[in-house]
This record gives sequence, structure tokens and C-alpha cells, in this order.
Amino acid sequence: MSHKRIPKRRAAMAAGGVVALGAAAVLLPNANASQDGGTSDGAAAPPRTLKAADASDLASQLEGLLGDAFAGSYYDAGEQQLVVNVIPGDNNQVVVQAKKAGAAVREVDNSMSELRTGAQTLRSEATIPGTSWAIDPRTNKILVTADRTVTGAEWDRLESTVDSLGSGMATIKKSAGTFRTFASGGDAIFGGGARCSLGFNVTAGDGSPAFLTAGHCGVAEDQWSDAQGGQPIATVDQAVFPGEGDFALVTYDDPATEAPSEVNLGDQTVPISQAADAAVGQQVFRMGSTTGLADGQVLGLNATVNYPEGTVTGLIQTDVCAEPGDSGGSLFTQDGLAIGLTSGGSGDCTAGGETFFQPVTTALEAVGATLGDDAAGGEEAGGGDAVGGGSEAGAGGQDAGAGTGAGDAGAGTGAGDAGAGDGGAAGSGLTQTR
Repeated sequence: MSHKRIPKRRAAMAAGGVVALGAAAVLLPNANASQDGGTSDGAAAPPRTLKAADASDLASQLEGLLGDAFAGSYYDAGEQQLVVNVIPGDNNQVVVQAKKAGAAVREVDNSMSELRTGAQTLRSEATIPGTSWAIDPRTNKILVTADRTVTGAEWDRLESTVDSLGSGMATIKKSAGTFRTFASGGDAIFGGGARCSLGFNVTAGDGSPAFLTAGHCGVAEDQWSDAQGGQPIATVDQAVFPGEGDFALVTYDDPATEAPSEVNLGDQTVPISQAADAAVGQQVFRMGSTTGLADGQVLGLNATVNYPEGTVTGLIQTDVCAEPGDSGGSLFTQDGLAIGLTSGGSGDCTAGGETFFQPVTTALEAVGATLGDDAAGGEEAGGGDAVGGGSEAGAGGQDAGAGTGAGDAGAGTGAGDAGAGDGGAAGSGLTQTR
């Protein structure tokens, strides 16, 4: 018998009340940014005013156009402009091309090739649990982060490796917390002794309803329920963790299950229209069952994280807070774009910290699933300034060419972590599994 799963609760989490209020303050509708064109005579116009998602598209185009001269990019939320780093060399034409395309251009010293080589050196010489690195286009350097467990000989090894890259190539930042997967607490989806969050409802390659969550949850348990101790309603189809990502595709056991493309904020839902790549400098929102709603900015792309359980690569680095129980939860934008799935990090929503996310676009491609408009055959699923976005104040920008990432996303403690439950009430349509 077919049935429709309905959210079991719509109230915001008490534990995340303060965080939710802070993030909700910027979830107000705002007008779309205008698009400034070039001058009538074809000369370079002032940088175009862009929304973050449009800046990401432009960055991808310029990366192909500029070739080796392209040294990363990021989104300046205050000016609403795409900033592109270039290595002009003897060919000043690359600067002209980037300006004509509508970007603000900045000449830098380190090429993307040099930065990626530096990141590879870190991976081969300093893959130490409790470390991470990603290319930061705003500083034109590799940002290396070490948590509080990296001390003594390991710290010396990391510092020596960074020094070996040469002056001006990398910086080291100390984190007060400990890198771990955020799999515990929360009440969203349950698998045996594990509890995690549903990220986004999707359509599997065979047309069946499914959802995405963290890979360390998927490798911990095969079957998941929408109630603790309840009957399973979904089964893991594919899961990756650690390695090249932290994501899992879980299919609903009843093929008639309705799985709307939306994120449940407790007192409202945000329609999710499609998946999109993150951009450094872009403002993003995270929903989790432990801490509720939180917001922040994207700091780096293609980040490599060395968890105690292994290395995960290709992640998004942010300053959005999260806590145990938020794993698998949704990372999305004010205008309804699915960006990431909560993987892990350090800190909490009192002191702050770093949080890493699995890109949704990469996960969809890997598992052969579709989301939002793509899954609905082009029919709506949201869009518009669904979440509203206030000013974009700390919005993390977009880094189109950035990132090296090798991450060691070793998930949580394997099944234990995942078992620890991940909050994540966010889930587009996940509302169905709660």
C-alpha cells in the first residue's frame, strides 16, 4: 500500500534555539542582484554585480578561458562581485579578458599549479590526523589547519613541511577543537544504534525516491528508520567514507514514498530547486537536528581533512558551526540551492570552529541521482530567494578555481560515530523521515 510520510514534528530544536534565531535574522527575502553589462564600444566595463551562484558560473568560464593564468577566484559579498586572481606574466591580455567578462581582477604571485603542488606535498609528507588544508584564493595561499591533538613531533613535522613549500605559499592556523565527524545526538533518522540526519531528498537513477546523507552514517548501518526503534523505511544503496568523499545514497523501501525537495526549518520549509557548486565567500545555511539552523561562509574548496578514521578529500570548508548529531544535515543557500552534506569538523556552536561538508553536486554525480528541478523534469522545486538572505554578510564566497583538497575525511569513528547519531533535521524532504 502506498503512503505519504509526513513530518512528525515541525518545532525548532530547543538546543539550537539561539543559533537558529541568529541565522533566521538574515533569512529575509531580498531582491535579485542586477547584472551589469559591458560598454557599447566593447571596452571593459566595471565589474558586474552578481549573485554568488552566478559568480560561480562566471568563475568556471574564466578558468577555462584564462588557462594557466587563472589562479583561483572568490566572491566578494560586500561588493557582490567575482574577484579573479591572475598570473599575467608577459601577456597582459588575460587581465583584459577577465575584466571584459565582468570580473574584478587581482594580480597574484602563486599560480594554481604551484598551490596544487604544495597541497600534494602536504598530503604526501604531512597526512596527520587532526589536520586539514585547502587553497584560499583570498590570500593566494594554502590554509593549513591543525586541531589541538597535533602537538610535539607531529606539529614539528607539519610546520617543517609548510616551511619547505617556500615563503608566501602557506599559513598554519591552530584550532581549539578536535576534528571529528558530527555523528551523535539529534533525532532525524535511526539505524540500529546510530542516529544521523537526512540531507536532501533525491531521485535515484532507476527513478525511485531516495535521500542523501553522510557516508560515515551509510557505512555504519544498512537500514534506517524515521523513529528510534521503529521499522526501517530506507536501505543504503551506496556509501563512500573515508576516501574521495563522505556521502551515502539511501533509497526508500516503499517506491510510492513522496520525497519533496525541501529543507525543514521547524517553523517553515525551504524549497530546494537544484544542486550547485559552492563558492569561496558565499553565504550558506546549515540545518541540523542538534543545533538547528546556523549560517556562515565558505572558506575553501576541495579541502582535505585527516580525521582519526581516515582521510577524506574534496570537501567544502566553512566557518558554520555544528555539533555531534548534525552529520548528514543540509547545507544550502538563501535562494534554495543544495550545496553540501555535513561531514565533520571541530568546535561547537558556542565557541565556533571549522566544519567540512561533502559537495552535493559531487555526490549526485557519483551515485547517479538527481535533485530538485532535474529530478522533476524541469518543474519547479523552489528557487527564488526561498530562504531570503539578508545581506550576505559573512557569506562565504565562491572560489572557483580554488582548492586542492585532499582530504582525509575519515569519518567519525566508523560506525560508532555514525551510530552516534547525527542530527540533521534539515533535510529537504527529509522532513519525511523524522
